[in-house]
Amino acid sequence: MSNGNPRFPNLQLFDHPLIQHKLTWMRDRTTSYRAFRALLAQIAGLMVYEVTRSFTTVPVPVETPMTRALGQRLASTITVVPILRAGLGMADGVLEVMPEARVGHLGMARDETTLKPKAYLQKLPRDLDAGPVVLVDPMLATGGSACAAVSLLRHAGAHDLRMICLVAAPEGVRRLLEADPNVRIYAAALDERLDERGFIVPGLGDAGDRLYGTV
Repeated sequence: MSNGNPRFPNLQLFDHPLIQHKLTWMRDRTTSYRAFRALLAQIAGLMVYEVTRSFTTVPVPVETPMTRALGQRLASTITVVPILRAGLGMADGVLEVMPEARVGHLGMARDETTLKPKAYLQKLPRDLDAGPVVLVDPMLATGGSACAAVSLLRHAGAHDLRMICLVAAPEGVRRLLEADPNVRIYAAALDERLDERGFIVPGLGDAGDRLYGTV
């Protein structure tokens, strides 16, 4: 893993060969939704190892088949929050590795009057301050939805907040870190730019459509 850019100190990029191999398959326009879905979950599972590296643990005694020993367990409750709908594909991969995590859900849509993201679904545990909160969404494009989601999670009590995305645009990273300098962002790639429609270039298209076969 490496720092993404000197301008973005809170951005961490994954340069692991296996992650980059899988990401290349996801970028390919001919990759089917079945393969796309599997690859997204696999990359999320690989990324979560590094994202959770700083989680605190506490010593606990355990009886092995041979003797009594001292082990380690996570010290606090972890919450995974996907932004619907594409974030669900990443949440599945994270939960494969970390099934002890709780899951909250955020559904975000653009308000046609204000043109700003608005939550149409907010189902979260009441005590988000009980431990780390991991926000997941494959794409960090304009940053609008991510900023709104982070703001909601902060107001709901999240203090240790990280975001995992697959592909990020510089514009979205900048906007999110200006809105919340303390959030940590983990991505498999920092792409070139946004196009005039707000899509990431080179990107991988609409992650939700490719994930569920609604292209």
